[in-house]
Amino acid sequence: MAEEVLLMKGNEAISHAAIRCGCDGYFGYPITPQSEILETLALVKPWETTGMVVLQAESEVASINMVYGGAGAGKMVMTSSSSPGISLMQEGLSYIAGAELPCLVVNVQRGGPGLGTIQPSQSDYFQSCKGGGHGDYHLIVLAPNSVQEMADFVGLAFDLAFKYRNPAMILADGVIGQMMEKVVLPPVRPRRTEQELIEQCPWATVGKPKNRKPNIITSLELKPEAMEIINLRIQAKYRQCEAEEVRYEEIDCDDAEYLIVAFGSCARIAQKSMEIARAEGIKVGMLRPITLWPFPTKIIAEYAKKVKGILSVELNAGQMVEDIRLAVEGKVPVEFFGRLGGIVPDPDEVVEALKSKIIK
Repeated sequence: MAEEVLLMKGNEAISHAAIRCGCDGYFGYPITPQSEILETLALVKPWETTGMVVLQAESEVASINMVYGGAGAGKMVMTSSSSPGISLMQEGLSYIAGAELPCLVVNVQRGGPGLGTIQPSQSDYFQSCKGGGHGDYHLIVLAPNSVQEMADFVGLAFDLAFKYRNPAMILADGVIGQMMEKVVLPPVRPRRTEQELIEQCPWATVGKPKNRKPNIITSLELKPEAMEIINLRIQAKYRQCEAEEVRYEEIDCDDAEYLIVAFGSCARIAQKSMEIARAEGIKVGMLRPITLWPFPTKIIAEYAKKVKGILSVELNAGQMVEDIRLAVEGKVPVEFFGRLGGIVPDPDEVVEALKSKIIK
């Protein structure tokens, strides 16, 4: 049977993919430019077909704490928001990471700081990839650059979240959330039965089954020595994630003398810039990080041995560029080009930045 190709927004694709992936519950609060995620779920009414709970909470703080509760019970739960709302969720995300629980958070970024603008941005890179809340923790961060990836990454994010018992984030931006493209939705995964949940998540709080002690979910440990052991276990889990889960895309890098690194909507712009530059005889390749954490440090370090310079293209004041510079360890010049305030650059601007900053 031929796959059904649909036309929808990135935000809508998130909602439909969540239902099809067997999500047990969504708890969220509307904020531009991601409100269609909640609106689509409310329109489709999955509680009537799959039993998925959909609830508009009274705030982002309430949303993330509802996610905490659902995740503690072993449920496949998620929330979504945009930049200021994600800021309000940071304490809850730290608690969820500290309790080692799986969940999905979708962030469709807008410009800041403060209330900023409803236009697209990528200025939550630090907040999302460096922890954001308190303590030594990471989110697993996936950066889609198409509506198709918005759909595909829902199942992937849940899989990674449960594999590592850690919050996962789909870090999109207003361009990807609002744009309409063709998409093939993921195959349907039935929601887990309660017995499957108990078998797959023996740590979950699901009452007190016979012959089993009740589980206690908490991120609190008052003894320093015990808290250090917990932190070391979590850090070991992160090292495993760094070793096994790095994802990236390479485009025309085999003969590249220069490299553009970009993610999300900027990667789409940068790819066009690369094509323009190659038409002018400039051998440019592009590397697109798909996982922003774990970051593709090793592959960028390898390219630092081959290329003459690297340009980081971002919709912010220069955040990912810091990780690129750490990766190359000064072996090659690394420069930054970005626009602020919700302005999306033209591909020609990127080419000009490449010429003036890297090629000179």
